[in-house]
Amino acid sequence: MTRRIVILAAMTAALAALVACSHSPSKTKKNDKPTPLAKISAQFQPVRVWSTTVGKGEPKLRLGLAPAIDGNRVYAAGPHGEVVALDLATGRRLWQQRLKLALSGGPGAGSGLVLVCSSGGTVVALAAADGAERWRADLNSELLSAPVITPELAVIRTVDGKLYALESATGKQRWVTDQQVPRLSLRGTSRPVVSGDLVFAGFDNGRLMAVTLAGGTTAWDVAVGQPRGSSELQRLIDIDSPAALDGDDIFAVAFQGHAVRLARDSGREIWSHEISSYRGLAADAIGVYVSTAEGDVVRLDRASGAERWRQKALERRSLSAPALQGEWVLVTDYQGVIHWLKADDGSFVARSKGGARISAAPQVVGNLVIVQTDKGAIEAWRAPVK
Repeated sequence: MTRRIVILAAMTAALAALVACSHSPSKTKKNDKPTPLAKISAQFQPVRVWSTTVGKGEPKLRLGLAPAIDGNRVYAAGPHGEVVALDLATGRRLWQQRLKLALSGGPGAGSGLVLVCSSGGTVVALAAADGAERWRADLNSELLSAPVITPELAVIRTVDGKLYALESATGKQRWVTDQQVPRLSLRGTSRPVVSGDLVFAGFDNGRLMAVTLAGGTTAWDVAVGQPRGSSELQRLIDIDSPAALDGDDIFAVAFQGHAVRLARDSGREIWSHEISSYRGLAADAIGVYVSTAEGDVVRLDRASGAERWRQKALERRSLSAPALQGEWVLVTDYQGVIHWLKADDGSFVARSKGGARISAAPQVVGNLVIVQTDKGAIEAWRAPVK
């Protein structure tokens, strides 16, 4: 069945109109604007360590391009086929490759490989050492998230609801499994996550599935919320962000659904909290941090799922998924601003301005934060981690 994919910006505006239907036209127009940034009392000043670019121009559609860090290297890709390897500490370009493909997902890095994906369904494996091409595989569907790579397999989610495992050495298909997907969905796909002998992936029908890495057999399958409402817009329930694994728990969140804590091996629900997010969440020993669809940053109690704090000063600023750096929570926004918040109460502690909109979640390595703007700039920022 042919799927109709909704561009995220249009989708958000339509939903805002639905929610605001009881307000006056002037009130609705005002409430749709991003919240202006208020001054903060900064506790430190982040320092930009280095900056470089991969590709040029801002893509018209939301893509699943974000830096991948493996060891002391950063791998990044641009929408016009550029793939680069950078030194993590200095940003020095170690190699670059130009593919004649419109790239839309990745990179994924690990086990000596760098994998990038195209809007036409092609997966390309490059050698992490020098960028030499190893193999290509055609999956016949748009790819909007990074693959996850193990020594034996590369696991990839496609827009049409399939989860593929390809042999890392050759690109040969080992297995494929799928979920039924709705006719209407947000633009985006959840990146798979591997832990032990299981692969976890979210789907556009609001389900989180665990399958065996060896053969793709379903271990468990759980709904992260149920579709509600009479229209297709109201019934959107996508899981577009990767699950977060921590110890024996797995955490996931759905758009117009719930955030859940599940037992990793069985899928047993420990708690569920109603909340809407298409960007994602992060978890640590005390909390689960969610960037909501409205632009709030929320901390849920890890043990119970109860809301502990909600930072509303970034509403409608198109936040990224959160990332954790020591005692801070980081999010980025549509103006390229990186925000540092205290994990214990959600207050702002620092802010820095990047070059352009940052849609992808920040990547954190020690005191470094790596971001990729939608225009292709790769930036490294240093913060004094406690």
